[in-house]
Amino acid sequence: MAETNNPLFAGVVLNKHVSNKKFVIKKRKGKTFLSKYPDMTNVKPSPLQLEEKSRFARAVKYAQEIVKDPVRKAAYKAHPGYSVYHSAIKDYMQQ
Repeated sequence: MAETNNPLFAGVVLNKHVSNKKFVIKKRKGKTFLSKYPDMTNVKPSPLQLEEKSRFARAVKYAQEIVKDPVRKAAYKAHPGYSVYHSAIKDYMQQ
């Protein structure tokens, strides 16, 4: 990862949408970095990784159901500093 002081990148707004997949602009501790776009084509997840990914997807679905229902959302006890959505994901993952 290369650090840059180029003023052209200073005002770049970082978002999750990547328009070209050649490089990624990252900001860490106020510094701007350029790095190569990650190539995950040859990476094969292990069975445990696939299982954990599936469990996390179920946690997200559970949290979305709670947030969509105003009664359940109001009754849900969120962790201090967390939203109801993130608290529900955390609770599901710790079960």
